[in-house]
Amino acid sequence: MGRRVGISGNYAVAYAVKMADVDMIAAYPITPQTTIVEKLSEFVANGELDASYMNVESEHSAISACVGASLTGARVFTATSSQGLALMHEILFMASALRTPIVMANVNRALSAPLNIWNDHSDAMAQRDAGWIQLWVRSAQEAFDTTVEAFKIAEESRLPVMVNLDGFIVSHMYEPVELPDEEEVKKFIPSRPLENRISTKSAHAVGVVGPPEYYYEMKYQAIDAIEKSRVKIKEIDREFNSRFGKSYGEVEAYGMDGADAALIVMGSIFGSAKEVANSLREEGKKVGVISLRVFRPFPIQELRKAVEGIKAVGVVDRATTPGGVGNPLYNEIATALYDMPDRPAIQGFVAGLGGRDIRQDDFRLMYSATEKAAREGAGRCMYVGLRE
Repeated sequence: MGRRVGISGNYAVAYAVKMADVDMIAAYPITPQTTIVEKLSEFVANGELDASYMNVESEHSAISACVGASLTGARVFTATSSQGLALMHEILFMASALRTPIVMANVNRALSAPLNIWNDHSDAMAQRDAGWIQLWVRSAQEAFDTTVEAFKIAEESRLPVMVNLDGFIVSHMYEPVELPDEEEVKKFIPSRPLENRISTKSAHAVGVVGPPEYYYEMKYQAIDAIEKSRVKIKEIDREFNSRFGKSYGEVEAYGMDGADAALIVMGSIFGSAKEVANSLREEGKKVGVISLRVFRPFPIQELRKAVEGIKAVGVVDRATTPGGVGNPLYNEIATALYDMPDRPAIQGFVAGLGGRDIRQDDFRLMYSATEKAAREGAGRCMYVGLRE
């Protein structure tokens, strides 16, 4: 039997890692991630988790240690935020290309400058081409469940997985979380040695030079793997549902029955968007909300199905692409829908940078602009909540 406890999103991640029976944790503190690895250090110190806990001198070292440990067949975990994720940049590409099934929690925080410890999505979006599977959560319960799923997804896809949770809004908020029996989790993700690719008893070449004659094909193996992971993500979510009674899917559509316009969001703002959509529905507006849980691999078919019959969608980015055409999530949506018959108009928004509150009036403004796009076509990207 499981139990229901009140814990933060960060602690929910730590409990999931503990139940996953990891072999090695590489830890370096950074706000607002630190309490994840602090809680894990407590589990290791008091004997609740039999794992090697490696204190390193930087996030670059943390991810490097994870790559090395993973190559030996260990189940590994690390966590970071913002500048820490940016410092990992070069090794993130190696982790995916070397097919290491690392699980990392990224507690989303704005990138400097100016120095800011609050939440937006600029850190993860800056790493969107690194070849990692990226999952987004909206609550402490989802943080626990998704982290458990992430270990199975990583190991069956042979790719690293990044679990993103909004800094402070999810990471530090205490919520009721249903923790399953630890033995049931271990049955779902049994702890077994993975392939040791640096053993002296087997012949593997790791980290070799890839000249033009071989680089393209070697790189394509990781590209092909992340495409194939779509099937694994679905299968594992169905298996999780059958065992624990919870399922999340790649995309969640809310209030879309008969809707003419919808906002597309990621992360914790889904709840606020739903509340405003409910209010607008009561006023006779035909609006809904679509939330993406999976960002890499991008859920193209699931998104297209969710927007069928919609006249316009408003895409809410919490990161920007300076000097580009469109912003990260907007560009993904536009590309996914570009050849769709009766494609909805796509209106772009930027909101909530650096932890700026996205208020009900902001959501109402975005819904109004999206409805206008349904009638007149989309306009330029709107920076919502930006002071004059």
